[in-house]
Amino acid sequence: MSAQVLKRFPAGSPRGSWPAEEYAAARRAQGEAATVVMDLKSDAFLVVVPGQDED
Repeated sequence: MSAQVLKRFPAGSPRGSWPAEEYAAARRAQGEAATVVMDLKSDAFLVVVPGQDED
């Protein structure tokens, strides 16, 4: 499965994952299947949507 990253939010922000969750909710309201995942390597929350699998 592949995914496209729409936006990155630093995990160290005072509000934690809330900005990423709010951004993902706004994208879902527009009809996109946006979800929030944690990238441990870069210490960031990523808002992603399913990408197209390459054949």
